[in-house]
Amino acid sequence: MAVGRIYRVTSTALTADDFESAVTSITSAFGDHTRRQVYLLVREAPEGMTAAEVAKAVGVHANVARHHLEKLAGGGYLRVELGRPAGSAGRPSKRYRAASEDLDIALVVRRDDLLGTLLGRALARLPAAEAQELAEGVGIEYGRALADAIEPGQANRSLQAAVAAVADALTSHGFAAHAEGSANDLRIVSEHCPFGNAAVEHPVLCALDRGMVKGMLAGLYGDADPRLSGSVPMGDTVCTTTV
Repeated sequence: MAVGRIYRVTSTALTADDFESAVTSITSAFGDHTRRQVYLLVREAPEGMTAAEVAKAVGVHANVARHHLEKLAGGGYLRVELGRPAGSAGRPSKRYRAASEDLDIALVVRRDDLLGTLLGRALARLPAAEAQELAEGVGIEYGRALADAIEPGQANRSLQAAVAAVADALTSHGFAAHAEGSANDLRIVSEHCPFGNAAVEHPVLCALDRGMVKGMLAGLYGDADPRLSGSVPMGDTVCTTTV
């Protein structure tokens, strides 16, 4: 079944990095045939669907269906709602719905250097420590909002699953991120920065995405202390956040 939508990549000056980020974001969300089926199925269900219902309709195990649903939710294509079955005191069930009834799967890639530069200059007017705190605080608030869209209610997933969901969400926002490692050695590696060269000129912008990671992890898992251990503004080829 083919996805009946058009992917558009538009930019006044599309660079190789922009294009790679666009391809990564699209393939992460819809590169799998079953995941495309799952998305189209949920999109046509006005009341949304549970993982069990999707599994039965697609013919896969419930864990497989749940994996695809979580990937789509992490990318912002589906939203999750919690509900408790009538007369039941068990664990709340999850229902997945299309993020928008009129969703057009289109990826618009744009250069954010200007906005990033203006934001960086605005933060530069503050004392360095205050600018870092403000930028990270804004990122944390936005990260928590993203986590609420992915996983409403109490955090209940493993740290490894939460880190993978954060990487998916960052990719959908232009960071081309992926999770690496396992157990006590987890990292989020971002191969593209939507702030572009502005982050090199104003490294304080890195506090924004560090805050986003911290906010998302707090909402999806609980207390965590992610640290940006390497970044492009510091001369690295990728930005690495260690959890």
